[in-house]
Amino acid sequence: MTPDQKALVTATVDTLKEHGVALTTHFYRRMFEHNPELKNVFNMGNQQNGKQQMALALAVLAYAEHIEDPSVLVPAVTKIGHKHVSLDIRPEHYAIVGKHLLASIAEVLGEAATPALLDAWGTAYGELAALMSGLESGLYQKAVSQDGGWTGWRPFTVKRKVEESAEITSFYLYPTDGGKVAGFQPGQYVSLRLFLPELNLFQPRQYSLSSAPNEEYYRISVKKEAGNPSHPSGMISNRLHQHVQEGDIVEVAPPAGDFTLETDKQTPVVFVSGGVGQTPLLSMLEYLVTTDSNREIVWVHGSRNTKVHAFREPVAQLAARHGNVHKHIFYDSLEPDLQVEGHYEGIVDLQQLNGGTLLREADYYVCGPAPFIRKQVQDLDALGVPRAAIHFEEFGPATLSI
Repeated sequence: MTPDQKALVTATVDTLKEHGVALTTHFYRRMFEHNPELKNVFNMGNQQNGKQQMALALAVLAYAEHIEDPSVLVPAVTKIGHKHVSLDIRPEHYAIVGKHLLASIAEVLGEAATPALLDAWGTAYGELAALMSGLESGLYQKAVSQDGGWTGWRPFTVKRKVEESAEITSFYLYPTDGGKVAGFQPGQYVSLRLFLPELNLFQPRQYSLSSAPNEEYYRISVKKEAGNPSHPSGMISNRLHQHVQEGDIVEVAPPAGDFTLETDKQTPVVFVSGGVGQTPLLSMLEYLVTTDSNREIVWVHGSRNTKVHAFREPVAQLAARHGNVHKHIFYDSLEPDLQVEGHYEGIVDLQQLNGGTLLREADYYVCGPAPFIRKQVQDLDALGVPRAAIHFEEFGPATLSI
């Protein structure tokens, strides 16, 4: 990009702050009208609740704000690249998105969208698309080159369906072709795709892998979502609970994601989760235990009550196998038989554990809803934990800024 083009993009920052969501809302509406086949790629639940529009608006704004030095966006770009690979996004999709994004800028800004401005944004988008395509090409090559690897959608058979709590059920997925499954890093996820007759669309969703890596199967553990059954949000999760049975076939993309356990480190680790947010952390915990790691481990989990607390016994069994695992469980209210050491009443409060329970020089892995993550990160900051030691993952489109 030329200096003049960068200046033009930078000059749109204030407009994007004020009208970014309106722009991205117009963009998605336009793209789906002209390319309805892309509805099979995008999460229509997040379209309906506005999360995807907000996430894209924030991403466009961040790119405009850092157009002079896009390298600061590498962590965010990497996270998006993993998500794209998990959804089988290919270079040709960028051409479609670019066409509709530039058209949307012209239609929303009107006379303010001068030819020079559109040319500047076209150049900026082209450079970003090339960056993303290059990153994703490397991820695709890595996925297909390993033993049991593949790209795109592969059929898997549900061989076991196990109820873990009143809300969470695990699905054990085995390759229908009888082959091996690719390895993965503890903390990664897979995309699973089902056809929804209600929408007459395929819909993909990402689910964390909740077991340690192995060569036979993937396990995902899915929360049943409450609410209006006609609402796209939660429709895949609820369909898995209500309709998908042992022996059924689903489509799965290869593992992806950069929220992963640093397996080459020997630092202590503290896992902090809320609800179904424990699933990627469970993979990390199981990996450490089954590989006989010497790392000291603290497991902190919050749940409403014992009925919805999934993996209560499996975690206890893992802790029993590993002398360095220390558990701390928070419930909204404590029943009399739970008023014992290691159990607390209320939401997860790391300040309560700051009497030597939290480990010095540890790596902290935090997962759960956005408000949960925000509180835990703020508490860790207050406790003096370096930001570089705090790793977190928000489920859904990334909208969290801490």
